[in-house]
Amino acid sequence: MPDALPFKDAPRDLCILRLSALGDATHVVPVIRAISNHWPQTRISWIIGKLEHAMLMSLPGVEFIPFDKRGGLAAVKALRSELSGRKFDALLHMQVALRANVLSRFVNSPIRLGWDRARSRDRHHWFINHQIPAHPFQHQVQGFLEFARFIGASVGEPVWNLPIAEQDRKWAELQWEPGQPVLLISPCSSHTQRNWAPERYATVADHAISALGMKVVLSGGPGQLEQETAAAIESSMKNAAINLVGKDTIRQSLALLQRADVVISPDSGPVHIASALGTPVIGLYAATWSRRSGPFRSLDLCVDRFAEAARKFRHKEPEQLRWGTRIEVPGVMDLVKTEDVIEKLESTRAGR
Repeated sequence: MPDALPFKDAPRDLCILRLSALGDATHVVPVIRAISNHWPQTRISWIIGKLEHAMLMSLPGVEFIPFDKRGGLAAVKALRSELSGRKFDALLHMQVALRANVLSRFVNSPIRLGWDRARSRDRHHWFINHQIPAHPFQHQVQGFLEFARFIGASVGEPVWNLPIAEQDRKWAELQWEPGQPVLLISPCSSHTQRNWAPERYATVADHAISALGMKVVLSGGPGQLEQETAAAIESSMKNAAINLVGKDTIRQSLALLQRADVVISPDSGPVHIASALGTPVIGLYAATWSRRSGPFRSLDLCVDRFAEAARKFRHKEPEQLRWGTRIEVPGVMDLVKTEDVIEKLESTRAGR
């Protein structure tokens, strides 16, 4: 691969390709902050999924090029038309999925920087001509920041500063009266085998209310899984929760996550969004490894049973598995015990 990096002068136009998901889109923000801080004059365009764009559309200094993943051939043609005649100094190809690899062909750039082979799949290496360096057991936030480092931008601690509109803050302020600390439970990942049992959430929620004097808020999207899970949690609780599942927009959910005192969630978008906003997060991990995909600012608060899952379901030590392995099998999240989650919750309250 040609030796063209790092840039000796500020690049004029950069294109980022990362369509999804919400958590990974959140990981891209520190990359943009680092590049913009190092090269304020560089123009950054981001090809992004429609939902992810709805969450981040107020991020300054970025030209968003939304792509509707459900739009079929019409969406593909629209993206090709949008990029026709444009040329970029570099493409930062941050997604290894086949669809993103194919779409990357529409980006005209002499430099096509992607993931190293160890973190690649779906023939990702066919669509790039540079790779970020391989770093075994690297957290995804730092993995994304390798793109900024590789092109020559100065990178310090990750910076998010996710923008939240005033009207969304005001909406969040109306959802509960101030005075009591709030535990926000976002119980669902789109990967159902990452999800914890509703009755276990209920046990933790009741403890938060009865023993710790907290309010409990249930949060999530409008889908059937989220609605049914919230209803199951409420029916298993002895106390009352504030059920906001399906009642907020994606941007209002950011305001809720920021206003909460602590968040409990499995490996999902809200884990990473809340962490980026500075809210303590108790992440529930067994199907995936928090060492790679935990809430970056709250790794010490995670209840992580991935090592046990690796031994039980894969008969290997976790370090022997391919980095990023998912153990999404029935029963894996039962390894996360309620008493361990309660212990982490109590530790967050004791420290405040």
